[in-house]
Amino acid sequence: MVRFVKVIFMVLADIVVAGLFSATNDAQKGSENKGRFHFRQTCKECHTKGALGGEVTPLNKTMEQWRAYFAKGTHNHGKEPLAKYLPPDQLLDASTFLVNHAADSPQPETCGK
Repeated sequence: MVRFVKVIFMVLADIVVAGLFSATNDAQKGSENKGRFHFRQTCKECHTKGALGGEVTPLNKTMEQWRAYFAKGTHNHGKEPLAKYLPPDQLLDASTFLVNHAADSPQPETCGK
């Protein structure tokens, strides 16, 4: 009986932890559609073919590379904070868009190329 109670307790604990983890991930996820809009409105001005910043599309990086880029939080080879260009909520949206459409994602996208 004690063993049965332990098993039930472990299963319930796993369910609670999984639920908390899922809620945390959902809270961290931005809007892909808003991110596409913010990327096109803010980033594409300098990041098109032939422009000063060079062409940038979601395909320029893998999902992990985009995550690392946004985790670092800098732009222009580390010279400027990303927050100079977009507020935190828009950065979250842009990162969601770029990660979800990166070169190795299930849905790669060129962003209007």
